[in-house]
Amino acid sequence: MARLLVVQNHRGGGAGRFGDWLTADGVSLDVVHAYAGGALPRRPEHDGVMVLGGGYLPDDDVRAPWLAPTRALVAEAVDRGDPVFGICLGGQLLARVAGGTVRGEHGRPEFGSTPLTVRAEAGADPLFGGLPERVTAIEHHVDAVTALPPGAAWLVSSEGCPYQAFRVGERAWGVQFHPEATADRVRSWDAARLGARGLDPVELSRRAELDEPAAEAVWREVARRFAAVVAGS
Repeated sequence: MARLLVVQNHRGGGAGRFGDWLTADGVSLDVVHAYAGGALPRRPEHDGVMVLGGGYLPDDDVRAPWLAPTRALVAEAVDRGDPVFGICLGGQLLARVAGGTVRGEHGRPEFGSTPLTVRAEAGADPLFGGLPERVTAIEHHVDAVTALPPGAAWLVSSEGCPYQAFRVGERAWGVQFHPEATADRVRSWDAARLGARGLDPVELSRRAELDEPAAEAVWREVARRFAAVVAGS
């Protein structure tokens, strides 16, 4: 069975349904709870690496000292051509190590189910090729990738945050959104914090519930394709 190293960056930020789908498709997940002191290997020992989200910038080494060895792992995986999938912070970290730029508190924050556009450039991509042009995904971010790494393929955009998904090389993907999150995740968010941003928690939940069936089908397919990439490595 193919093995995927999963780096978890905060207590509530597990692999969710995306991890369940990968497991169902024959990929064994070795989850390192890095936020709790879980030890990361010095070198990639798996068939691929997945880095999950968290409330940090990719180089926030004072608050999150495990990010430095995570960056090293991802950089080596990219250099070796191993499969990589980065979600939110994980996608920003991939952009950072590959030569892109990330800025904190940049652009329009995105919360809840968000309309996305799959760009024409994604047509030949192993994960995003052939997906519907208009899709949705759960978002929860205030930081953003502001410049893609040199030579990266720009795959998905949104009105508020252009760089929603990209590919570095042949087998390393970063996404700003959360394909692992469901409407249940939205319902769990702090209502007071959402209200302070002028957001209606009830409406965010309602929208996520309406969008979930179509979104689930899309991200299930992406998980299946990534599992095939990992298994093929």
